[in-house]
Amino acid sequence: MPRELTPSSCTPLTLAECIAQLDEHGFEPADERSLQHAASLLAGLAANRGFLGDLMIDLLAGAEDQASGYGPQAIMLAGPRKGYFLRANIWPARGDPAFQASGAASFVYGLPHDHNFDFLTVGYFGPGYVSDYWEYDYASVSGEVGEHVDLRFVERSRLREGRVLHYRAHRDVHCQHPPESLSVSLNICAANPAQGWFDQYRFDTEAGRIAGVLNASANEVLLRLGVALGGEDARHCAEHFATHHPSAAMRRVASGMIRSE
Repeated sequence: MPRELTPSSCTPLTLAECIAQLDEHGFEPADERSLQHAASLLAGLAANRGFLGDLMIDLLAGAEDQASGYGPQAIMLAGPRKGYFLRANIWPARGDPAFQASGAASFVYGLPHDHNFDFLTVGYFGPGYVSDYWEYDYASVSGEVGEHVDLRFVERSRLREGRVLHYRAHRDVHCQHPPESLSVSLNICAANPAQGWFDQYRFDTEAGRIAGVLNASANEVLLRLGVALGGEDARHCAEHFATHHPSAAMRRVASGMIRSE
């Protein structure tokens, strides 16, 4: 499951202070010092109990334009920069109007999945969502839908206020469930241009299989359209990609297109 971290400091930080320090030092999750430094910054931001409410009011009043909506449940606090981005996630309970209007799928509840990037998260407000956690070996699978995966169940636990977790790319799988009441988490997410070449999967945990790929890239779509609309050169490109492209996802897509002809 995600690694639980104990920050060395929880001194309250403003959003500007947190961003400035992350900009100065970056976020490199493979580096233990960088990881621990970022965890302390995230804990410090979470210790600032008023910053997010004030920011939301400023957004509604039109006085703040640096943060922007990121989806049906997220607020971007700092866009991609220096190897990271910073966001706040809103987690409605089952009885909340947003859940009733949009349904569980809009908030990724009940969807076992991994991530193709590392990120830190901390419980900021409310009891926190509950997750079932598994681990698996990304390198051991080819990514075919229906492929068997050795998912190892770890535990079910809650992201309570102040708890800091490190979600590890291509290793930690979780299935989130709605909190008992409205909750908020804060994330520092790694932002690497290369991560788009790596698959993110959803899983059938009962059958222990890959149920789908969540992040089909624009390049995959372009290849499909190019082959469908093009001539021999497009087919030759697909054949070359099927055996030589450095991305396993692109090799798999190209191979499937060739087999289907």
